[in-house]
Amino acid sequence: MKEKITAIVLAAGQGKRMHSKVQKQFLEIQDHPVLYYSLRCFQDSLLIDDIILVTGNDMISYCKNEIVDRYSFTKVSIVIAGGKERYDSVYQGLLACTDTDYVFIHDGARPFITEEILERGLAGVRETGACVVGMPSKDTVKLSDEDGFVGMTPERKQVWTIQTPQIFSYDLIRKAHESIRKKDMSTITDDAMVVEQESGVKVRLVEGSYHNIKITTPEDLDVAEVFLKKIKKI
Repeated sequence: MKEKITAIVLAAGQGKRMHSKVQKQFLEIQDHPVLYYSLRCFQDSLLIDDIILVTGNDMISYCKNEIVDRYSFTKVSIVIAGGKERYDSVYQGLLACTDTDYVFIHDGARPFITEEILERGLAGVRETGACVVGMPSKDTVKLSDEDGFVGMTPERKQVWTIQTPQIFSYDLIRKAHESIRKKDMSTITDDAMVVEQESGVKVRLVEGSYHNIKITTPEDLDVAEVFLKKIKKI
């Protein structure tokens, strides 16, 4: 029996660092909103069965009309409102899943995922039940102490910058989220942390891409324009 694989795409962020009245996921790169590109990848992927799009309550109609319907994203089964924090939006997405075996949780502000990344992620999650996409750090990383001095320098070969999608067995991530919601979640920054803390399952690291950037600041839009022009030439 074929596994059912759901993508939860998060598009509820406010994007305060963008300094724009338009939320970052709806800003345009070469005539398409940032959100369009990741949805297109999931739509075209043979691996993905359905997509749950999580956005702000005031943007549900816009997403349905101007993105899902306009671009014929037929795999989007539902557009729902997220929550106050990212982990709240993820949880709402998990609650909306039906009969899902594996779930890809992705930031809609990361436009440059590829089918190859999805394939590597699926292979990783099948192995361990929990997998995150990332890349080895190009830079030396310093951990600071409380006074702003260098506390330690981890070996660069052990440092990865984490991206999305993050991929999990549905039962594992659903149970982990339900467990951690009874506790202090103020330090939670991604779904891998939820699984690490609540399940004890080791999270597999798989290679994403240095192109798989998150649009956060105006400079990121400039970089994205360059990447997209390069991709179109290939």
